[in-house]
Amino acid sequence: MNIDRLLQQSGGSATIPPVDTWQPALSGDIDIRIQADGTWLHEGSPFARPAIAKLLASLLRRDADGYCLVTPAERWRVTVDDRPLMIVEADFRDDAWWLTTQFEDVVRLDGDHPLSLSMTPDGELAPECAIRFGLAARLHRNVFYRLVEQARVDETAEGHTACLLYSAGLWHPLGQWSDSMPSEAP
Repeated sequence: MNIDRLLQQSGGSATIPPVDTWQPALSGDIDIRIQADGTWLHEGSPFARPAIAKLLASLLRRDADGYCLVTPAERWRVTVDDRPLMIVEADFRDDAWWLTTQFEDVVRLDGDHPLSLSMTPDGELAPECAIRFGLAARLHRNVFYRLVEQARVDETAEGHTACLLYSAGLWHPLGQWSDSMPSEAP
């Protein structure tokens, strides 16, 4: 995978290519790791140029082989500690929350891009949002607290207490607990 050539071809464009339609064979593993906090590493060091991480994020998808960087000719598996993307901004307009990742993906929190709860590598239940091509993003701590301020606490049919956020006509879970003590924030 020639990164400099990919950067030149993209021209700095933020357009997400149709990686879901490309079906090259798995080329192998590449020494890229995405940490739980959203930091992208190559050979153990953060990328020196943010534009490279942004470009690679546009080529990322999750498939049966795991998280892969995909071009029409190559598919390289990368290591992802938790989720590959981090939501760093949330804005409310037009009766919905709009969430933005560190690479400027913007999604409307709705039925196509819902929040769901899943376990982190540390064993904590935390919200994530579906973004694209099987990828999901965790909420940055600041965004989580901002959304919790706008949420309501309610009892679920299963007897849990849930923290729920309204967006685009739906209630989305930010957290839940069974006892009187809520679990820690993500």
